[in-house]
Amino acid sequence: MKRSSSVSDSLSGGGLSGGGPAGSGLLTDVCELHCRVEGPADAPPLLLGGSLGTSLAMWQPQLAALTERYRVIRYDHRGHGESPVPPGPYRIDDLGRDVIALLDRLGLDRAHVGGLSLGGMVGMWLAANAPERVDRLMLLCAVPRLGPPQDWAERAETVRAAGMQAVVEAVIGRWFTPRFAGRHRGVVSWAMRQLTATPAQGYANCCEVIEHLALEPALESICAPTLVVAGADDPATPPAMIHDVASAIPNARMEIVPDAAHLANVEQPQAVTELMLDFLEAG
Repeated sequence: MKRSSSVSDSLSGGGLSGGGPAGSGLLTDVCELHCRVEGPADAPPLLLGGSLGTSLAMWQPQLAALTERYRVIRYDHRGHGESPVPPGPYRIDDLGRDVIALLDRLGLDRAHVGGLSLGGMVGMWLAANAPERVDRLMLLCAVPRLGPPQDWAERAETVRAAGMQAVVEAVIGRWFTPRFAGRHRGVVSWAMRQLTATPAQGYANCCEVIEHLALEPALESICAPTLVVAGADDPATPPAMIHDVASAIPNARMEIVPDAAHLANVEQPQAVTELMLDFLEAG
């Protein structure tokens, strides 16, 4: 596997699918996801999926601590990073089946699973549809349904017509609090580069995943011990929405990260890393 670049360099410069039933004609072939695997070969595996518009690099702030104790597998969603951009439409079933295929390719029967935003939505799908593959589940700034569907349809149309630059200002405004953005321009530029490097077609196709998302019925079937994390100042998935997620999942624990917007793991890396490690080592 390729070694990851240093984050310091970058920062300074089937059943309960919820996304359309099988056989609906909306499902695409499984995509071979790009991933990086780091950490001791004999350590428990930990699979991490990122937000819409990011690459696997978004987990760089957690990597050093997590790889001391876990075999960390970071992946790019289809249409993101170095993963292929198959033709759409995409649905949450497609993204979930991609992850199952990745686990199979790596020879992993089970793994701890963590995801932020879109990655958390995939984690919900996986824990509900393939519970035998999930040990412990971490859902960061993730909800089963997000915003009016028309908003996501319009965002998809915008990036197809005008490119990723057309949504940068709005997206960055949700990713970070104004105070953080003003004080950490290098970090914001690093995140912005991930966003603008995302293929417009892949981003638009994943916007349509969220447009059609309806995972509420899946939550009550999740049996994995679950950590649910909210950013206290997240305008996209505020704590009240995250509380509803925690209430719907049996055996879920909720934590709120102060002074954090949507990319809570980047804005408050130490706090999020500690929450993740504490939860993973609790059982």
